[in-house]
Amino acid sequence: MNLKALRPVLRTTQIPETIAFYRDVLDFRLDIYDEEWGWASLSKDGIEIMLALPNEHEPFDKSNFTGSFYFNTDHVDEWWEKLKDTARICYDIETFDYGMREFAIYDNNGFLLQFGQEL
Repeated sequence: MNLKALRPVLRTTQIPETIAFYRDVLDFRLDIYDEEWGWASLSKDGIEIMLALPNEHEPFDKSNFTGSFYFNTDHVDEWWEKLKDTARICYDIETFDYGMREFAIYDNNGFLLQFGQEL
């Protein structure tokens, strides 16, 4: 019994804007967008993210998530240079005592995205 992948579904009322953020800012590829379904799928380097309109069976005031999405990379400084002037920053790039160099930004919905490189 193994798991093969984890594909988060981000609930948002701003699907076109979220597609634009992940495509234009983070270089994800738009694989599928079905406006009628209110659903999209994007991918980059084996990472897949789905977007969906809020589910009618659960309350929805705004996009929220109490955690963060952590992207491991071998090029954290390059990502920092690419994003530092175009994204809303949570914290600047820093090398931490636990052996990671990382920074964090927010996407257009306010989801926290962290980028880290093991040292």
